[in-house]
Amino acid sequence: MKLLKMDQKKTYQTDAALTETVAGILSDIKENGDAALLAYAQKFDNNTRERAEISKEEVAAAYRQVSAETVETLKFAAAQIGGFAKKQLACMRELETESGVAGITLGHRLIPVETCGCYVPGGRYPLPSSALMSVLVAKIAGVPNVYACCPPSKEHGTIHPVVLVAMDIAGADKIYCMGGAQAIGAFAYGTQSVGKVDLIVGPGNKFVNEAKRQVMGTVGIDSLAGPSEVLIIADDTAEPEFVAIDILAQCEHDPNASAELVTTSETLANRVLETVERLKDRLPTGETAYRAWTDNGRIVLAESMEEAIAIANDRAPEHLEVQTADEDAVAAKLHNYGSLFIGSYTPVTFGDYCSGTNHILPTMQTAKFSNGVWVGTFIKTAFYQKATEAGCRALAEPCMRLAELEGLCAHKESVAIRTRKPEGQL
Repeated sequence: MKLLKMDQKKTYQTDAALTETVAGILSDIKENGDAALLAYAQKFDNNTRERAEISKEEVAAAYRQVSAETVETLKFAAAQIGGFAKKQLACMRELETESGVAGITLGHRLIPVETCGCYVPGGRYPLPSSALMSVLVAKIAGVPNVYACCPPSKEHGTIHPVVLVAMDIAGADKIYCMGGAQAIGAFAYGTQSVGKVDLIVGPGNKFVNEAKRQVMGTVGIDSLAGPSEVLIIADDTAEPEFVAIDILAQCEHDPNASAELVTTSETLANRVLETVERLKDRLPTGETAYRAWTDNGRIVLAESMEEAIAIANDRAPEHLEVQTADEDAVAAKLHNYGSLFIGSYTPVTFGDYCSGTNHILPTMQTAKFSNGVWVGTFIKTAFYQKATEAGCRALAEPCMRLAELEGLCAHKESVAIRTRKPEGQL
């Protein structure tokens, strides 16, 4: 392995000041509710609304500000995302089975959470796709109360119209104009106007991420998200322009985004470097993308494809592209990633918007033990068991022995008391 380009910065880190700031915001929201929420909205977002919740009239107005073509595009993406989510849901099954001991029935039920809060980032650009990826999938999972929030855009002073339309198409039950750590606090604790939720999903900036970390346990969360990532495995058959533009596409997300090329071809690596330099000047977002590439980009020359695969599995990137001659064979050996894009004609951009898979994905190597948002994120698998009297007697002896071994006498007695009665008598 040889490093042809080294990243210059650590893209994500927490600090004591961030932790303390977020803790103060959350405490204020918990104690003072709407008063604190609206004060922080004005302080951080210049949001002077008197109420966080978006009215039906505001949603209707948003449709009037969005072109018919845009609405149809959002509906197409929703159909793709929703279609895949429904097929995922169909894979999940409730279970009831005999245990192997007569009279003992075991099973599990699939129970959607009651209430979910979906955080849709604001930032420099509207992100309607993030509304579809969270709200729509939660509704398909069967969550009865799905609340969505997004900070106001500077241009509109409220949620960007295209994001509002996407939230409505996705089926949000309530929509709130709020963002940052204060929005996470409002969802976690509830306020006079914002409903408390059981689960919070969706990416955000470092304040949102830290707030999710601090409320975890009070509510469930999907994951703690770091800056967006892509790793591209490529050999000498890859098209340099495809690789270069995919690097820039990832890096234009944010100055902290990272892109890594792992290749067996030094010729390709050099051509990609040259092509990035050429393409960046054609893009309105080229300055941001190039800065992220300069600071956080890496190129690794692997001695073999097997080494390239091992590097990718160790990195466990959020997005993983395979642009090689034997793409399917390489893909079969990859097992740590948020979402996999196989072949030169499968850019990450498809997954970001409308192929149908979810784009809320694990980062910072957490793909080694977790997955992205899907219908299962919103569903609890709750176990149950049922014992007849005969089943109770069949399990009694081993159960009482285990309770005795652990020194839990009431556990033992809860079984023994049932077996001392004559059979057939309660």
